[in-house]
Amino acid sequence: MSARAMRYFDRMIDWSSCSAVDRNPEKVSGAWLFTGTRVPVIALFENLEGGASVDEFLEWFPGVTRAQVEAVFEYTIQARS
Repeated sequence: MSARAMRYFDRMIDWSSCSAVDRNPEKVSGAWLFTGTRVPVIALFENLEGGASVDEFLEWFPGVTRAQVEAVFEYTIQARS
């Protein structure tokens, strides 16, 4: 995903109230990351869009927990409602 698309994604959802993610301007250009990792939240959605399963994503990014992924999904549903 391009930098422009990532900025758009960040504006679509205010992740600041989601306990599974955090942001630090000095890490990964200030992208929203799964807490305790350097894995951007957008990576989850890009991988799913590319055909990966949640299990594959968790295998490829071992620092991310299933609970974090589920929290992001739930937060996304609530933010869109």
